[in-house]
Amino acid sequence: MLLVGDDWAEDHHDVELMDASGRRLAKARLPEGVAGMARLHALIAEHTGDADPEDVEVRVGIETDRGPWVAALVAAGYTVFAINPMSVARFRDRHRVSGAKSDPADAHVLADVVRTEAHQLRTVAGDSAEVEAIKALTRTHKTLIWERTRHALRLRHALREYFPAALVAFTDLDAPDTLELLGRAPDPDRAARLSFKQIRAALQRARRRDLDTKATEIQAALRTEHLGQPPVVTAAYAATTRATLAVLAVLNEQIRELEDEVGAHFGRHPDAEIVLSQPGMGRVLGARVLAEFGDDHARYTSAKARKNVAGTSPLTIRSGKKKTVRTRYVHNDRLVDALMGQAFVAMRISPGARAYYQHQRARGLGHNTALRQLANRLVGILHGCLKTRTTYNETTAWAHHTNINNAAA
Repeated sequence: MLLVGDDWAEDHHDVELMDASGRRLAKARLPEGVAGMARLHALIAEHTGDADPEDVEVRVGIETDRGPWVAALVAAGYTVFAINPMSVARFRDRHRVSGAKSDPADAHVLADVVRTEAHQLRTVAGDSAEVEAIKALTRTHKTLIWERTRHALRLRHALREYFPAALVAFTDLDAPDTLELLGRAPDPDRAARLSFKQIRAALQRARRRDLDTKATEIQAALRTEHLGQPPVVTAAYAATTRATLAVLAVLNEQIRELEDEVGAHFGRHPDAEIVLSQPGMGRVLGARVLAEFGDDHARYTSAKARKNVAGTSPLTIRSGKKKTVRTRYVHNDRLVDALMGQAFVAMRISPGARAYYQHQRARGLGHNTALRQLANRLVGILHGCLKTRTTYNETTAWAHHTNINNAAA
């Protein structure tokens, strides 16, 4: 057995080779890329000698589970362990209490952790290239949505400073009709001169309903007298508003295009049918959930393991006579966001999910906590469906909880 600790940086890797007894065999700093990987292979071959490659197990510890370098390690047949940097920091304290830190020393720690704690570590999951593609699309799609929200908030802040009437007239600052009308009239004077016909046409192009009523309300709000800024300040703010509107328009366009790409890639995945059968799942949410969980079915040994990765299961802290149960604050934000979105929709369309949510509220839990419990239950249902390769069934999914509730009654 050969142990390799790999402390990675953007342009290089500090590696250390160690044998099963903990003796250092070699250490080196390798460049990122093909040349560095070739040198690593040569270094490993140098210390395995004439042994049959099938008789030598190479275990690699590294603080990441993605990227071309990790993919190359897996493709070479090495057993790769992705170790959380927080865990590495605790192991570093075990080796030295002075607080000293260096990249070569961290490579030594990683190799030693793989040597002594491999039974406690998780290997890099063998996700398919298809799910990796979905992950790249869904993460960028969600990032653009977050960016749109940030720019909409910046626009709201600017309008509050010089054009408060716009905040009364427009509720959705990133909506197409809002972007069109504010782009045409980014200051109070020009906005007050917008005609009813112009406003109504913009609403119609945005496919709004009740056009006459909304156009009348918007026109009245834009013509209402509000406190303002001097003309020169207003002109400056109007220029910044036009710039923000242009960014929002581009973000809207790219979000729509990426959504189509997400749906196309997700629809071709073999797990798509099972995921889409879950209550509250659509193309985008389903793609996000599949991407963040991955499609390596050997990764999750139980529903509890999947729930822990999701971050929806409660965290129990027990010491002596003291026991505390709290929310897991360390979690995958993208996955939790998607699962909470699913739970919110499922609560409205699934009788079983609604009953489960109401049961949690009856126990005295608040809305968010009850919704999180529902999301946790839905993760368990998804795990069962993926494990048995069956689609969602309303009766089967909630039978256990229905029996418990009936017995309690």
